[in-house]
Amino acid sequence: MEAYLFYIVATIAVITGVYLIFERNPVFSALFLIQTMVCIAVLYILLEAQFIAAVQIIVYAGAIMVLFLFVIMLLNLNIKEESKNALPFQRIPAVVMGIVLFAAICMIIKSKLLQGKHGEYTTAYVNSVGNTKLIGNLLFTDYLLPFEITSILLFVAAIGAIMLAKRKL
Repeated sequence: MEAYLFYIVATIAVITGVYLIFERNPVFSALFLIQTMVCIAVLYILLEAQFIAAVQIIVYAGAIMVLFLFVIMLLNLNIKEESKNALPFQRIPAVVMGIVLFAAICMIIKSKLLQGKHGEYTTAYVNSVGNTKLIGNLLFTDYLLPFEITSILLFVAAIGAIMLAKRKL
């Protein structure tokens, strides 16, 4: 049953991700991104990572996407004014880079690079301590610097959005 659910949700995630890339309307593109984030959260639940799935829904599909939609609406993008093919010389390099990226992803998946390392955080240890407590301990001890850098980057992005909106008025 879990395998069928995985294949269904993964297929929906890939399809909405493709629609996200090729959609010309930025609002619909943001909605496809929300659907992709929800599908990823379901995949996290299938991996028994409930905390990460909840954070995925609350932070990414909720707060960040509301911010994206707010900026899209604030900038008042007019789709009709854009030329259909503003930079035609970018199409061939983009296709070549896409093929190179796909080949690199296939080589990485084929190699043993993604198998991970066996360490102190076994399934039994995570179940005994608790998923949320373990993530909190790691986040505020070993990964405190990346956590703070991320918060500063989000703060700078919010200030940048405010400055763009203020300049427009």
